[in-house]
Amino acid sequence: MTMKKNSVQDVLAQDAAATAHLAGASARHRVLSGMQPSADSLHLGNYLGALVNWERTQADFEAFFFIPDLHAITVPQDPAALAERTRVAAAQFIAGGIDPERSTLFVQSQVPEHAQLAWVLTCMTGMGEAMRMTQFKDKSAKQGADAAGVGLLAYPMLMAADILLYQPHGVPVGDDQRQHVELTRDLAQRFNHRYGETFVVPTGFYPETGARIYDLQDPTSKMSKSAASPNGLINVLDEPKKTAKKIKSAVTDDGTEARFDREAKPGVSNLLTILSAVSGTPIPQLEEEFVGKMYGHLKVAVADAVVERLAPVRERALALLDDPAELDRILAAGAEKARAVATPVLEDVYAKVGFLPPLR
Repeated sequence: MTMKKNSVQDVLAQDAAATAHLAGASARHRVLSGMQPSADSLHLGNYLGALVNWERTQADFEAFFFIPDLHAITVPQDPAALAERTRVAAAQFIAGGIDPERSTLFVQSQVPEHAQLAWVLTCMTGMGEAMRMTQFKDKSAKQGADAAGVGLLAYPMLMAADILLYQPHGVPVGDDQRQHVELTRDLAQRFNHRYGETFVVPTGFYPETGARIYDLQDPTSKMSKSAASPNGLINVLDEPKKTAKKIKSAVTDDGTEARFDREAKPGVSNLLTILSAVSGTPIPQLEEEFVGKMYGHLKVAVADAVVERLAPVRERALALLDDPAELDRILAAGAEKARAVATPVLEDVYAKVGFLPPLR
């Protein structure tokens, strides 16, 4: 099944009235997104490509944002580091604009219904289906069949549980998660056919959620925590001077013209994209502003704009991390809000498959 990229509004308008009566469904359209706690800081690509868009959704949708720490342990983790990174991610979500009063912000492992529903869905998934998942094939090939854990194979069923517990009509994800959303739809339909109408069958949508930011040292590769050089990565929690230095050392291209051309001038194009994203100035206007100027002028402008944009986010995140008890209180309150939605859905599932009611 091929899905085009749609706006949030287009997708969430589909079948909303027909599914509003299902368990946990809300009259207000619901969205759910998450980001793994896999680094000591979010990077600029995370911030501009996802978090900025998440902040905007709060005004129009019932938004659920979570930190999928259960997914994180499909690869070995240092326990202390995972706990710290979970709090760091939560602090940056809030500092980046996620309002725990308007949205539901929670940690996946603090809502046990995720794991409970995942087991039911796992038992409804064929081995062939699970092993055909592209990410499983790719990662198990890299790790070796004997080294890959069963959790890696079961990852898509947990992701399906993450989604179906909250009965969203639309699921905003990147293209790399398209196959997982299709499996989620299949499992929802399979359960509904076998046990009666239970789940909203969510529609995946793959919007251009934000600017695509590339590595400063390798502008043909997307900015990533696994970058070959740390100098290509702008971390939200980096010191401002460090951020500015990285940008001023960014790889550029032959010539002197500050022109957007992703193929011929990837380095300059990346800098223009970043400046446009943080300043709100369209790229064509930026091209005009830098006519006759050297690349150094562009780098200084980008560095100044990025430092100015990230400074309040960094300061707010660090302030939250200085009070871990308050941060934990916020996350506990978010988990309670999430469970208020997830528990009735799980109770319905348990009753239909023949389990005794889950204990609260």
